[in-house]
Order: sequence, then structure tokens, then C-alpha cells
Amino acid sequence: MAVVLLAGCGEKPAEAPKSSGAGNPVTAPVDYLGAVARAKKTMEKTIDGVALTQTIQLFYAQEGRYPTALNELVTRGYLSSLPNPPAGMRFDYAPQTGELRVVRQ
Repeated sequence: MAVVLLAGCGEKPAEAPKSSGAGNPVTAPVDYLGAVARAKKTMEKTIDGVALTQTIQLFYAQEGRYPTALNELVTRGYLSSLPNPPAGMRFDYAPQTGELRVVRQ
């Protein structure tokens, strides 16, 4: 009977999720600031990408084609100027499909 109790039902106990940081209280402020900077960069990337993608789709709906280059959105009056990509990033635009990506330089 003791063997049955020790063997259990064969399930392993669930592991606690691992954190991305070491959890060192001394480095906590630096870790926090780093996380905030990464979140800001991700947010900027997302917002600029979404706004440009929506403008590209509006251009397609009105013109029946995708712009040949992102600058065409400005020259045709869809945007007053192109937004700047986040630092260290660039916009990668495929005029055949209208796909826009924000990628590292």
C-alpha cells in the first residue's frame, strides 16, 4: 500500500513559471528601466506600423493599387509626412502586396 501512495498517479508537479530577470533586488531599478525602454520601443513600432498599414489600405481602396513606394503616400496627399521608424529600425515595404514591416537596420 505504501508503494501505491508513493507512486502517486504518475503526474509531475507543475513547475513555477520562470521569470526573465534574476530577481536581484540590487539590479531591480536597472532591470525595470530596461524593461520600460523595451516596451516603449515595441509600442512605437506597433503604432507607427499600424498607422502606415491603415494608410496603405486606404490608398489601395481609393486607387485600386498599392503605392509604388511609401513616399507616394505623401506626394498623393494621404500623409503630410512619413513617420520616423523607431531608433535602429527601418520600414520594409513590399509594393506588390502592400505589406509593411518594421525591421532592424
